[in-house]
Amino acid sequence: MSGTRTRPADQEIRQPSQVWGNIGSVVGIGLIVVYCLAPFYWMFVSALRPSKDVFDTSFWPETVTFENFISVFDPARGFGQSLVNSVIVSVVTTVLAMVIATFAAYALARLDFPGKTLLLTLIVAISMFPLVAIIVPLLKQFTDWQWINTYQSMILPDLSFALPLAVWTLTTFFRQMPQELEQAAMIDGCTPWQAFQKVILPLASPGIFSTAIIVFINAWNEFLVASTMVNDPSMQTAPVALSKFGGTSQFETPYATQMAAGVVVTVPLIILVLFFQKRIVAGLSAGGLKA
Repeated sequence: MSGTRTRPADQEIRQPSQVWGNIGSVVGIGLIVVYCLAPFYWMFVSALRPSKDVFDTSFWPETVTFENFISVFDPARGFGQSLVNSVIVSVVTTVLAMVIATFAAYALARLDFPGKTLLLTLIVAISMFPLVAIIVPLLKQFTDWQWINTYQSMILPDLSFALPLAVWTLTTFFRQMPQELEQAAMIDGCTPWQAFQKVILPLASPGIFSTAIIVFINAWNEFLVASTMVNDPSMQTAPVALSKFGGTSQFETPYATQMAAGVVVTVPLIILVLFFQKRIVAGLSAGGLKA
């Protein structure tokens, strides 16, 4: 009897703390969401304002206009071609990085060879190397190769900095997968390649998709290489084109149009993350069921 009387009392003591803990978690998450989305919201609202009201501080424009978005895609600006260039550079960089990094990371995770730890250390060190320190030698080298104003002049440097991050991330992911998966597949008659292709890759899809998103976003937002290696307006990427937006006069900065261009550049990334987020969740659920 005494035990049955104390349980409700304990529950009554614990319930308020749990409620306040849940409220605190919700409030904390809400503050983080507001902090992250506030700049994008203000950029979007500013893009909807007329140019003369761009410095208005109201939370919603009194007059909503889409003239800034129309101005962004003015054929004279060539912003549409810049978006195409960004898509080409980002997609090619992501595909090449993921293909190379997947095989390299799987080998590093499964094979034992001398210098393996040193190699992983060098991979991390390369990812920390500042790009600005090698931009001048790259410019000299690409000039000698006649690569200026070409896609490869942007893809190759992006790839060299995307690969270390991708290899390190996927190596950690493959290490967490038990080797018994490949052994069981080979007992069932699979070759090592078939075990990798039919067993490991489907289970590794969450890590591959997550890494691909990071590589794509970094390549999409890259500015230094694209602005240095390209001086032809028809070959520049979207971040470079956005930075060169001019006003009607030499002394005017088109803030509203730049805000609209910023929205156009950001929306594809948001859509991409939301799309692959579903794939990642589905991959995690499928992997848990198969395991």
